[in-house]
Amino acid sequence: MNENAQSAPALQNWKLTLSYDGTGFRGWQVQPGEATIQGELQAALGRITGESPLPQGSGRTDAGVHALGQVASFTLAAPIPAESLQRALNRTLPPAIRILEARTVPHAFHARHSAVAKTYEYRIFRDALCPPFLARYVYACSWPMDLSALQESARAFLGEHDFSSFAATDPELARRSMDIEENPDSRPLPRAGFHPKPPQAAAVRRIFSSDWEERWSDSGALLVYRVRGSGFLHHMVRNLVGTMLDVGRGRLSASAISGILAARNRAAAGPTAPSRGLFLHSVEYGELDSE
Repeated sequence: MNENAQSAPALQNWKLTLSYDGTGFRGWQVQPGEATIQGELQAALGRITGESPLPQGSGRTDAGVHALGQVASFTLAAPIPAESLQRALNRTLPPAIRILEARTVPHAFHARHSAVAKTYEYRIFRDALCPPFLARYVYACSWPMDLSALQESARAFLGEHDFSSFAATDPELARRSMDIEENPDSRPLPRAGFHPKPPQAAAVRRIFSSDWEERWSDSGALLVYRVRGSGFLHHMVRNLVGTMLDVGRGRLSASAISGILAARNRAAAGPTAPSRGLFLHSVEYGELDSE
């Protein structure tokens, strides 16, 4: 072993829990010439420590999606106390990104691979006039909505399923992002007669809880969908919400959900709800996180 190898500092594995307003960012993942959460975090670490690890997130939130409890992991050689790293990051990061906790964890920990469950929330504003200071965090949707039908459709997702019908599969389908914002009645209903695709292990996820609830505040009435699962596909939560909103407003029957799941075809499901109403609420880990 040479002298340089002997004197090299030991790497520490770090776990960050962070919250962010995703409005001004092109999502989590680094993109050339674009402001992203991962890119801002990497740049901040470089300014503070002189090292530039690429933080690995628990998931890649899309442009405009927010986080209450995103998790990132990376390694550093710098022997910096956790409290000092948290404080320094919050001083150098944009105000839209805040570090809630910084701590060292076992080297086996990985923000994405070690996760055992995630919880997302989708928030819908129900009153006629959405306050401007709330508009970037909700989908304003004031048409009549049947809450019991929403609940029935939400329960249909419980358990283990192939969610291919609710995953973005190509750019053309991804651009179906909530046409009903502009004209609620312009989008055709999902067509019948889809040919089911064979199950794909990569698209199978287990949903532990799936519920709608009403909330009231000084700003107005909210309808909130909360879903907890083993993992989620690209655009999956937004596609679940868009489809359930079709059920809630009577354009689709809750009993149709099982058939949409069985079709394993994105075209069988409803539209993609806007990103601004979606929050990554929290990420759960097992024993590695508690060692």
